[in-house]
Amino acid sequence: MIGGTLAYASLVVSDVEAGAALLQRDFGLRRTDCAVGDSGRRTPVLSVGRSALALFAPGDPFVGGQMKPGIHHIALGVKDPAAAGGMAVAEAEPSAGLNGTRRLLLSPEATAGVRTYLSEPLPLETSRGGFVERIDHLGVASADNDAAVEAFSTRLGCAIESTQTDVEVHLAVESFTSDKYGVVYHPRPPERVGGLRVVFITIGDCELEFLQEFDPRTGARVAHDGPGTTQQDQGAIGRFLATRGSGLHHLALKVGDINGALAALGRAGHTLIDPVGRPGSRRALIGFIHPKSVCGVLVHLVQREEI
Repeated sequence: MIGGTLAYASLVVSDVEAGAALLQRDFGLRRTDCAVGDSGRRTPVLSVGRSALALFAPGDPFVGGQMKPGIHHIALGVKDPAAAGGMAVAEAEPSAGLNGTRRLLLSPEATAGVRTYLSEPLPLETSRGGFVERIDHLGVASADNDAAVEAFSTRLGCAIESTQTDVEVHLAVESFTSDKYGVVYHPRPPERVGGLRVVFITIGDCELEFLQEFDPRTGARVAHDGPGTTQQDQGAIGRFLATRGSGLHHLALKVGDINGALAALGRAGHTLIDPVGRPGSRRALIGFIHPKSVCGVLVHLVQREEI
């Protein structure tokens, strides 16, 4: 069993300096510039709770040359990656990571499509003063939640935090209006229009949220002129799977006051998909920010009480 913490998540962003600046200015995260492998370059790393976000430009070799913005990989913090790698399926020998650490890539087949490294922890100061408390979770578009549980819980030893099924149903009601007999209402059976099966697996002070389509017949598109819905969330996961396959999909940040945080981001010029918090998994209120406001990365805020 490996378990471990989340040392960092790597993000490919359209503009590294702009991304680092907005995460500092608008989200209150603390920046540290870290050496990138043996390249002689440095990149911004933003502390979030006990973890961090490392920013890279499209095409950077450290993220395998990925061109599309988004979350590229996670790094599980372990003291000895080489020794821990013997308990999993590694793709290569340890290589140079961030700030002189060593990292070891695990086989994607052994991690349900989530690019996962084992890495020595990064010694970073915790962010203080902003509205972000920590990473709540990293969302994963999942083709098979059972495989995800096998990979991260059974093999790697990470605990299952909870499971959930999110379903959106539409209720139709017919009315029959008569000048003699009055009005009669007849409800039709509820129609399921979208859904997701969800598994949360704990890594350090956050979770991986595996999202598997519950009813793939639908294909709703996100309407950016109004708040999102479960049906639209399912459509987004389905399109991601169709174009990229299983993998890291979005970043969720935990806050104490979601409506206050969304309002502050709106005043700072960010485009909000959800202008106020809406119901989400784990009795939470959630609110998505348009990716163009965060250099191409899909981010949402989460307000919830932990049980």
